[in-house]
Amino acid sequence: MPVTPIENFAEFTKVINSDKPVIIDFWAPWCGPCKIITPIFEKFSNQPENAGLTFYKIDTEENERAMIEAGVRVMPSFMVFQNGNKLGESAGALPAPLATLIKTHAAAPTDATAAPAEVTPAAAAPAAEKL
Repeated sequence: MPVTPIENFAEFTKVINSDKPVIIDFWAPWCGPCKIITPIFEKFSNQPENAGLTFYKIDTEENERAMIEAGVRVMPSFMVFQNGNKLGESAGALPAPLATLIKTHAAAPTDATAAPAEVTPAAAAPAAEKL
């Protein structure tokens, strides 16, 4: 399955509130490590054993609000969300931790009945508390 770009904050909000777990690659065009790990992330997205996750990427230069809401501190960052909740993350261009994050959440049973969390502006509350 290909990695789908997230174009704006409304789309980001919709994606993270999915009842199916999603993994998002937070990257920036100026980030060298982002460019190195991108083909690896894309390879993971095409592996049948990872079909339990939907793969996305978001350009943090174009979508700063999503980056702030998610609490991104390092480029690249990979985060798994479901029903508005952050389930896990891996920071940096390190294939082994990324593989572990994907394996953990692609195969893990999920609670599709949990209520979606509301994403609020960063000024109102820290992202880690709302996501």
